Amino acid sequence: MAASEQPTAAMKRRHKARYVPGQQAKRPRGGGGPRQLELGMQGILITCNMNERKCVGEAYSLLNEYGDLLYGPEKFTDQDGRLSGSEEEEDDVEAALKKEVDQIRSSTEQKLRRFQSVESGANNVVFIRTLGVEPENLVHHILKDLHTTKKKKTRVILRMLPISGTCKAFVEDMKKYSETFFEPWFKAPNKGTFQIVYKARNNSHMSREEVIKELAGIVGSLNPENKVDLNNPQYTIVVEIIKNVCCLSVVKDYVLFRKYNLQEVVKSTREELVQQNLLSASQEEKLQEIKLAEEDSKEVKSEDKGQSEEESKPNESDSQQA
Repeated sequence: MAASEQPTAAMKRRHKARYVPGQQAKRPRGGGGPRQLELGMQGILITCNMNERKCVGEAYSLLNEYGDLLYGPEKFTDQDGRLSGSEEEEDDVEAALKKEVDQIRSSTEQKLRRFQSVESGANNVVFIRTLGVEPENLVHHILKDLHTTKKKKTRVILRMLPISGTCKAFVEDMKKYSETFFEPWFKAPNKGTFQIVYKARNNSHMSREEVIKELAGIVGSLNPENKVDLNNPQYTIVVEIIKNVCCLSVVKDYVLFRKYNLQEVVKSTREELVQQNLLSASQEEKLQEIKLAEEDSKEVKSEDKGQSEEESKPNESDSQQA
């Protein structure tokens, strides 16, 4: 073999890398676009129970269903029209080349999809990046429908939280970002009661107490009439930190929709009442047991008292002998 025909070391490395199974497995679907959660993204953070792949499938199905209802069907490039033609044309070199170009273009257009899964950076957490969608309105609409119909549409999805803004997960960055981010809900003349829910994953340098204190202070500075309500607030500020990315949103009906838990929100009123009745029944049984125990204790005490009185009385035979 001539020296010019011998494969170089770079070619060998490239050839070997192409056939490593792990390389293909780690490559996300969708060609172009970000592969993981990044600053500036909007989307939906979804927690699941172990099965992330099935969770992504359920998320796509649910989001596309309600996304089409709210925003209309998603528009795709009409590749079928470009590729349509007679069998002779498809056999033609020009048609084959055009088909290949269209396939490459379709892969790059995936970054323009309405919903696209990206790596979240945490186990049992899926992040669906959104484009041309208001995450808060979409998720609220889904939960409202599920709460009304009580129709269960998912099996592995647990919570579905809209994410309307992202910034660096450092206190100073979060303070600066939230000053503007909170304005639509809390800047005068807007006002409302609120609570802050905080969750950090794969992050050890943040302090929950410090974050809540600083963000609550910013809400108060936007309008002193904003008040904290931990029982039934108008708004819930969601703070989800994954590694060095802070995800923020402000949602409504957080308590009503069971902390945005899709499994809990579809439970019927009857099921809730049954659970409450079972609880009250068990409490009544305990109270009844306590009452019976108290009565038994009183009876025992009265019997003991009677016996002691009889024993204290002098015996007639003894008195006669005396």
